Parts: sequence; C-alpha cells; structure tokens
Amino acid sequence: MKRLRNWLLFLLVVLIWGSNWAVMKIGLNYVGPLNFVLHRYTLSAVALSPILIFLRKKTPRDKQTLEKLLLLGIIYGFSIASTNMGLVHEKSGISAVLTYTQPLFVFCLAVPILKEEARIIRLLGVFLGFAGVVALSIGKPSSFENFSYSSLFLIVGAFLWAVTIVYYKKLLNHVDPVVTNIVQLAVGAVLLAQLASVSEGFSFPAIQTYMLIILYASIFGSSIALTLWMFLLREEEATVISSSSLIIPMVAFFFGWLLLGENVELMSLLGVGLTLTGVYLVNKS
Repeated sequence: MKRLRNWLLFLLVVLIWGSNWAVMKIGLNYVGPLNFVLHRYTLSAVALSPILIFLRKKTPRDKQTLEKLLLLGIIYGFSIASTNMGLVHEKSGISAVLTYTQPLFVFCLAVPILKEEARIIRLLGVFLGFAGVVALSIGKPSSFENFSYSSLFLIVGAFLWAVTIVYYKKLLNHVDPVVTNIVQLAVGAVLLAQLASVSEGFSFPAIQTYMLIILYASIFGSSIALTLWMFLLREEEATVISSSSLIIPMVAFFFGWLLLGENVELMSLLGVGLTLTGVYLVNKS
C-alpha cells in the first residue's frame, strides 16, 4: 500500500514537472531567468509558510541542522537559476532531457557518499547517458556558441540538483519535507534577489498571462511537486527515485510539442534515446 501511494505521488510529480517546462519557457518570454525564479521562489515560500504553524514541533532549532538547511537552499538556488538561464536559449524538451541527466550525477555521488554499489551495468548506463548528451549537442540546429552556453547552464543545474539530492538524503533526511522545502525556497529567494538586482534589475510584468504562468510554476511546480519530491526522497532510495524521473523529459517533449509547437530533430531523438536508456540501466540494476 505504501509503495502504491508513493508511485501515485511520483506520477503526480511527473505530470506537474513535465508540463512545467513548457510553462517556464513561455514565462521566460516576459522576464529574465533570475527574476522568474525569484518570483517563483518567493510566491512558493509565502504560500507554504502558514503550514509552519502546524509544524512548529517538527521545525529544527539546533544550529547545526539550520546551517545544513541554509547550505541546501543556497545550492538549490544556484541549481534552479542555472537551469532557467539555460532554458532561455533552448527548447523545453531538450532542456528537460539535459536537466534530467541528474540521475547519472546522483549515481556518481551516491556510490562514494551513500555507499551504494557500483555495478558494471550502472557504469554502462552512465556512459550511455552522457553519450546522449553529446548527441543532443550535435543535433541542435542553432549556433554552436549559443548552444554551448545553454547546455552548460543546464548540465550545471542538473549536477547541482544531484548534489542537493545526495546532500538531503545523507544529512537532512530526518527533517520534515515541508519544512525543508520552505527553508530552501526562502533561502533561494534571498540569494536570487541579490543576483537579480546585479544582473537584471527587478521586474514583474503585471500581465494576466504571466501571472497565471508564475502561479502555476510556483504553486504546482515548487510548493506541491517539490514538497512531494522531498517526501519521496525520504521514503525511497536516492538512485531509485532520481532515476525514475527519466519519465519527465518524455512528458516535457509532449507538452513542448502541444503548447509551443516544438519540432523534434532526428539526432535529438537519438540523444533522448541514449540518455533515457542510460538512466534506465542505472535504475534497473
């Protein structure tokens, strides 16, 4: 019963995050990536904060745990900022695939840190996954200069996300997922406010379309889906839950085609196939 519940929650996360790529891509037409994430984090933290009233006893007060939560928020803030900076110049579907190389990084980090077993089939999965990333770079029809920067931002974002997964599993697994999410969102908002003020300046388009987009990305993408993600990380093995997220890029490709009219090139399909095969092998072993 517990397993079924977790899978149903995971499928909800897949649906929300898969559709959120196209939503974020549209939102970035109105505002810069740092401002977009700042708006998303701030609104999400505000929406979740009243729950702290009911979680007073579960909120950590010791200095050591608070410092760890602070660092988690900083790392995740840089991760989501890097991902959105890459998304500006990349298709939503390809961006999702590059971001969801995250399970490959999780595997590489989980072996030495979480003491998970390194099997040959998992090593093969890592190789195939990164071969897929290379194929995606070859298949990009725009200028190489723009792609190199966008892909770099997306892969850095994926790596930092993997760091947060292993970090949370190793050091903060005892902290309530809602509390963890509120803290990392609040810390991320403060960090992004500093970055946005320097590089973009503050801006918020008072346009109905943008407000609907930021509401969806904030309430569903961050407040609900991210909290469920933290809960599932606590319940399941890090490599299992992270590798299972290979489903999300496929959903993102569908919504990119449905909402944005994005075409899919042959080489991109090869890259997707290699990447998802690699992640599947990491998960299957």
